[in-house]
Amino acid sequence: MKQNHFILPVIIISQFACTSLWFAGNAVIDDLILKTGLGTEIIGYVLSSVQIGFIIGTLVFALLMIADRYSPSKVFMTCAFLAAFCNAVLLAKDITNATLFLARLGTGFFLAGIYPVGMKIAADYYEQGLGKALGYLVGALVLGTAFPHLLQGLELSEEYTIVIKITSLLSIFGGASLFFLVPNGPYRKPSKVLQLRAGIALFRIPDFKKAAVGYFGHMWELYAFWAFIPFAIKTYNSIHNSQLPFSIWTFFIIALGGVSCAIGGHISLKLGSRKVATASLLLSGLLCITSPIFFNLPSSLFLIAFCLWGIFVASDSPQFSTLVANAVPLQLKGTALTLVNCIGFSISIISIQLLTYWLDVVDPSYIFTFLSIGPILGLLAMRKGGLNK
Repeated sequence: MKQNHFILPVIIISQFACTSLWFAGNAVIDDLILKTGLGTEIIGYVLSSVQIGFIIGTLVFALLMIADRYSPSKVFMTCAFLAAFCNAVLLAKDITNATLFLARLGTGFFLAGIYPVGMKIAADYYEQGLGKALGYLVGALVLGTAFPHLLQGLELSEEYTIVIKITSLLSIFGGASLFFLVPNGPYRKPSKVLQLRAGIALFRIPDFKKAAVGYFGHMWELYAFWAFIPFAIKTYNSIHNSQLPFSIWTFFIIALGGVSCAIGGHISLKLGSRKVATASLLLSGLLCITSPIFFNLPSSLFLIAFCLWGIFVASDSPQFSTLVANAVPLQLKGTALTLVNCIGFSISIISIQLLTYWLDVVDPSYIFTFLSIGPILGLLAMRKGGLNK
């Protein structure tokens, strides 16, 4: 359909614009440390507050079946506006630790009405080729996640507030664009009755359960890896007395994952989502295990290794979401995607906090090996037959 060619770019652009809020706090982490007086523990603190908010939000959205009972475009716009407001709270002159936590918590809560709802909207338009569509959509999420690091690295202003202002305005633009340009999809089948136990029942579907566990293994690694890329580059700089610009390279490493999500979506049309997801999870897991070696390499090889990791750590995400969406009834796709996101991001909080603790226990170059637990468990779940699509 001609409409579909127009719809997908709008969803992609809106998803990119709104999810730029996700790492806005992490991109300006050094400035926030100075402003609040917190130390390096703020790395886990700032990101985890977003993750906690997202978990609470997805839990509420899943239990109330928001994305399946109400117009997804309206939900998306409302949450985009509210998330932008929470993000803008960081512009306040006097910001306490509690204010910082609540602002990022609120941002995360309303992102629950953006990321999984965006995937739900795509599923309402693309019954066939959903892996390709979600490849572009999750790619937009990844680029949005990386974007604040680019803004900070370009040093557009001496004031870190430029990052917060731009990402807040982008979110408002993205929410409005999607609402006015993307009506309810042709394959949308709304749920008219609230089913509080629907989420629990989904885990009785074998293909859903396998895809979900694979996704959980992926999430154990993904956000912890992203959160600690700047730390890894700073560690390399201190070991080798080099001056690698960590903000710019963090952007490139994360952004490459956005490109790989789109490429993986095209490959899934021929090989299937299961094979793309499994291969990506295997390769990122191997990079986890061998990561201590990277810190002893010349800077060019160190950056190549992390760029490859950035590619494979993200490319399985849209394919796991595709497997999840294809495993459940039409009227529960939104709830299934939201629930899996909720659990997956809960797992990411655990890995981020444990990685933060791990910093004081082992040599910094070994901390990423801890993340290999997720890919290993995810691959074991995917081995148990089924999931042929």
